[in-house]
Amino acid sequence: MNRNLYKYILVGLCLVALFSCKHGEGEYHGVTERIEAESKNYHGTPISSEKYLEGLETIEISEDGHTFLIPDRKGQIKSYACTECHSKPLAQMQSKDLKKAHWDIKLNHANSNTMNCVTCHNPDNMDELKSLTGNTIDFNNSYNLCSQCHTKQFEDWKGGAHGKRIGGWAPPRASMTCVNCHNPHKPHFESRWPARFNTEKVKERE
Repeated sequence: MNRNLYKYILVGLCLVALFSCKHGEGEYHGVTERIEAESKNYHGTPISSEKYLEGLETIEISEDGHTFLIPDRKGQIKSYACTECHSKPLAQMQSKDLKKAHWDIKLNHANSNTMNCVTCHNPDNMDELKSLTGNTIDFNNSYNLCSQCHTKQFEDWKGGAHGKRIGGWAPPRASMTCVNCHNPHKPHFESRWPARFNTEKVKERE
């Protein structure tokens, strides 16, 4: 056999051996192939947030392709349904008496030219909220009311980037709503000291 031809055949066999497919356990051509192979029979994580939802009444919502659980709001409102007291139209229930039914609620959300009680509450049916265009909004879906002005925060909340989750990122996804963290009548968080105040730093600065 021609010596040069023999060399070429030998080199060819070496290359074939070097680059031949290896289908042994744990041997892959690349990262993508490894992910596809090792996730072939993967059906999700065994970790669950269900234990954090025990005793909590939740409802399922779907917003723009995001489906998750939120706490039931109506069951948390002490004086719901509102029509138990608001049995007449709001105009008929108003009086010159100094005593006010909701004396403990002070609206500090926007100035009085922008917002008052009926900006959000439906005066024709106090068991419902209403949008800026007059559409009714269920108390459980009050986030749809907030989203009219706070659009950026609403988009972040739907995707899980704003707000607080119940339990964590493990399924089932459950999230607090706007009113679970913010007082709707006074949504701004007051400044406060950390839970653990560093007294040593204060001494150093004196």
